[in-house]
Amino acid sequence: MREIKKVYTLTREYRGLAGVGGLKDVARELSEALVRKGLEVTVFLPRYGFINAKEKGFEETGISFLVDMDYTYEERREKVFLWQQEINGVRVFLIEADRYAEKLGVYTYTEEEEKKEPWKKKGSGHFDYFAMNILLQKTALCTAIYLDEKPDIMHCHDGHTAVTPALARELMGFRHYFRQGGFLITIHNAGLGYHQDVADLPFAKANTGLPWWVINNSLLQQSFDPFICGANYALINTVSEEYARELQETDLDAHTGWLGHALKERGIKLYGITNGINPDDFDPRQPEKLGLPAGFDPSRGDLAGKAVCRAELVKRILQKDLQVKIYGTLRDQEGVPLLTAVSRLTEQKGIDVLATALRLLYEEGEDFLTVILGTGSPEIEERLIALCRDFSGKMVLLLGYDPGLANLIYAAGDFFVIPSNYEPCGLTDFMAQLMGNLPIVRHTGGLVKVKDGFNGFAYKEQRPEELAKAIQRAFEVYRREPQKRLQMIKQAVEHIYENYTWDKVRERYLELYRQALSYRGL
Repeated sequence: MREIKKVYTLTREYRGLAGVGGLKDVARELSEALVRKGLEVTVFLPRYGFINAKEKGFEETGISFLVDMDYTYEERREKVFLWQQEINGVRVFLIEADRYAEKLGVYTYTEEEEKKEPWKKKGSGHFDYFAMNILLQKTALCTAIYLDEKPDIMHCHDGHTAVTPALARELMGFRHYFRQGGFLITIHNAGLGYHQDVADLPFAKANTGLPWWVINNSLLQQSFDPFICGANYALINTVSEEYARELQETDLDAHTGWLGHALKERGIKLYGITNGINPDDFDPRQPEKLGLPAGFDPSRGDLAGKAVCRAELVKRILQKDLQVKIYGTLRDQEGVPLLTAVSRLTEQKGIDVLATALRLLYEEGEDFLTVILGTGSPEIEERLIALCRDFSGKMVLLLGYDPGLANLIYAAGDFFVIPSNYEPCGLTDFMAQLMGNLPIVRHTGGLVKVKDGFNGFAYKEQRPEELAKAIQRAFEVYRREPQKRLQMIKQAVEHIYENYTWDKVRERYLELYRQALSYRGL
């Protein structure tokens, strides 16, 4: 088998340029890890309206062409041109096009856009999401031909780019050129709403240019589904082994509209590779890098700096010296555990279950403090605000998001709660562990990497009472077994360095790339 040298990465997010969730970190960290291995990596990303290409250091390439982008009753083309920059050894192309330049959010409309055009409701998805995705994918394929490059692998991230293998294998202008290449699709979240599917089948056919038999063979619940389409021509993986198993072997697949089972019925295996992390990015021994007031070393059991970080967090909350809305207040006491969370405040993340569990614990007289950072559904936000009001001095909700504040919360906290209903991978448990903040998780998806009593605490059944018991177990260790807690903190850091650095995880992706080279579809 030939050596893999050249990888094209297609993504709608890339850290430092455009990001919403964990995809931005994976796209960048994996790309840079591959470059460290000696591969040539090229990333394709839309040039959204909020990205100032020149300020970000991009230069015009002079590469420009027209892309076929038909609508159902209209033959049409769209003009694109490319910006280019090398970032840490990775060649990054920004795709300039009218439909990208007018967008001020990655996936949804912003408050600014709604003010200008009221029909563009803040938080609602872009009306032309499917065309945005197809333009990205066709542009990447056309660019390879324009540059006379033949990538060994095209790595397609999420439903936004999952049609690429079908385009490359079935369209006249592409299928001969890319016949030697391999394709990998990575599902970062298979939940309903993340598939980028489209129910208007004539539009799907016109916009992609794919034949009707491909469109009709790519349906999930009567909708054209990019994952189903691409998986006929590519290997496909999710971002943890357990999530892959859950999607094809358990009822948790109901969250996806039964995507995993539909793939299984077609004989398609879902591989699982748990995401990695660059520990240096969350190393509290480098406090200046993280914006922390003091450093400390969890790997050696040195947590003195955590107390300084906690004092700073409490001070900033009391002085209202934060860029987020503050609900509640804290009366800090030595020896009282600090429970923390940084999360979207949604049912998927289990924050409704957490709200009930916190009320149970406070009403039972459990003595602890809670700090939660995030935004989400109005109903869950209101429940958390009510808790702050009812248990004054014990709980604070910080409504909004600030990465520097998130780092301070990771560093200040003793325990970090992640009660997800489902979780493809999860990276916040890594971030917390690296800062000596032991996670308390529901065992689902990628969160099974937290082993109960070893590098955190875990529970299985998604009930407030079970979560409350897990939190109480953590508090018991905090109060009665301080040496065990220190040992668990050390083990958590060691576990990450031994198994989950990107240089380790990269090798598993390279193995899938090698398999993808010889895969020609069903």
